[in-house]
Amino acid sequence: MSATQNPSTDSEPVSKETRLADYLREKANDGEMYFKSKFIADDVGLSPKEIGALMVKLRDSATDLEIEKWSYTSATTWRVAQA
Repeated sequence: MSATQNPSTDSEPVSKETRLADYLREKANDGEMYFKSKFIADDVGLSPKEIGALMVKLRDSATDLEIEKWSYTSATTWRVAQA
């Protein structure tokens, strides 16, 4: 196994966080994006609740992304852009 491969013993939340961060980087590559978790849940294979919890973590850990809560109307709208 090379140093870049993840061993199968990696914890589940890390892979979910990485999957979401990669998705957000790709979508925000052309500029900022706004979304509600429930509308991207199928795209990333996570529940809206999981996405919301991970977004809070990513605000601190993903230094290459600007992540902020934008508004709340029936669900949180997030704004994501490249830093």
